[in-house]
Amino acid sequence: MRALAIAATGMNAQQTNVEVIANNIANINTTGFKRARAEFTDLLYQVERMQGIPARGGQGVVPEGAQLGLGVRLAAIRNINLQGTLNQTGNKLDLALNGLGWFQVEGPGGEILYTRDGAFNTNGEGQLVTLDGYRVEPAITVPQNATEVTVNQSGQVFAQVDGQADAQEIGQLTIATFANDAGLAAQGGNLFKETIASGGPTAGVPGDPGMAVVHQGYLEDSNVDPVKEISQLISAQRAYEMNSKVISAADEMASVVTKGLR
Repeated sequence: MRALAIAATGMNAQQTNVEVIANNIANINTTGFKRARAEFTDLLYQVERMQGIPARGGQGVVPEGAQLGLGVRLAAIRNINLQGTLNQTGNKLDLALNGLGWFQVEGPGGEILYTRDGAFNTNGEGQLVTLDGYRVEPAITVPQNATEVTVNQSGQVFAQVDGQADAQEIGQLTIATFANDAGLAAQGGNLFKETIASGGPTAGVPGDPGMAVVHQGYLEDSNVDPVKEISQLISAQRAYEMNSKVISAADEMASVVTKGLR
């Protein structure tokens, strides 16, 4: 009975939907996290009768046919790259992007990775790095005797060195934008990698047209809305239960047929 197989695809789809929602909720406090949404499409159709063919006797055509859908499948898990709320931390090395763009960091093997997580620190050499020790690109080194570090909205980094009256510029942050942010491949650790789907990066200075600005002393919160996630979780649970009831009903119908043949 086809209803069993069709309902099974529905249960699998809703199981995936619940898993996506669970990951969103699990990362509700992850800096710079972007919520995801499962997208589904219907499966192939089994044609019982074609539309548009000549009607019986050749008088006119059949206005509509009979096509039976065979279920649903997962098409994509789309990241929703909406701006998260900026949360003031007071830490001078915490940087948040307000607008489009990604910080660039040097990952393992020297490859360039991208992140919205601006919780930076300095390593033993004074270089600006991520929490996992990946160096921010372009490289910025804070002098050992610096008493104050200032980053303006254009990404210029200044250090106040002990014994000097004026702050000196020690580097310029650049950020990258993509034609399709959703096409970036998640690498874990709040890092993303360029793919063919995302297109190549366009690097620029914060504040340029189409580029985000930098806010020092802030971090970008996750854009997960807990109320919306719980609502969608309930909806997915109800859909899963409905597909389960279809399987139960189809099984009961098949048992009736089986008993009638005995």
